[in-house]
Amino acid sequence: MGREVLLVGGGRVAAGKLRQLLTAGACVRVVSPLVLAEIESIARRFDRDAAGARMVHVVRRAFQESDVDGVWLVVAAATPDVNRQVAGAAERRRVFVNAVDDPDNATAYLSGVVRRDDVTIAISTSGDAPALTALVREALDAVLPADIRDWVATARRARVGWRRSGVPMEARKPLLLRALNHLYDVDALDSLAASGAVPWLSGPEDSWL
Repeated sequence: MGREVLLVGGGRVAAGKLRQLLTAGACVRVVSPLVLAEIESIARRFDRDAAGARMVHVVRRAFQESDVDGVWLVVAAATPDVNRQVAGAAERRRVFVNAVDDPDNATAYLSGVVRRDDVTIAISTSGDAPALTALVREALDAVLPADIRDWVATARRARVGWRRSGVPMEARKPLLLRALNHLYDVDALDSLAASGAVPWLSGPEDSWL
């Protein structure tokens, strides 16, 4: 949160990246000779963070290599020629760069992200198929339950009890599924979980720690 990111470009694609970066809590410096009114509107809407720091700085000029100094990440959303300049400057400073629709000049990829309450799901095709990333993101957003907040609250409460009681990792997924089923009183699914017949319960998952 609050880390400095350089966004080179002022067009429609840059506007989309700006929203994504601001939603993640970054402070963004936008550098471009021409900047869409949409970007100015986004900058006004986000304005300042909780600590009062400006979240967006718009600099209306061409990219300069020194723009990369001191940032944590660079997003190149300009022309191919400018993106190559940005990628070279970032490489020399060992700063990761996301070059939009230009994987040859990218060292990092910004995935499609679904955010619903306290749940975040990221999708990536390693920069090779951004349209597919968008389609998968939309599909996941459509199937997530409207009451996912209740799922998170249930899982959070259960985890506290598991840790206190020393419940082993392999027992937690069936227990959580049972607790989620009780939100809807789905007896059939509850019995299925108890039998161990639910396919997705088998693999290890670090997030259960």
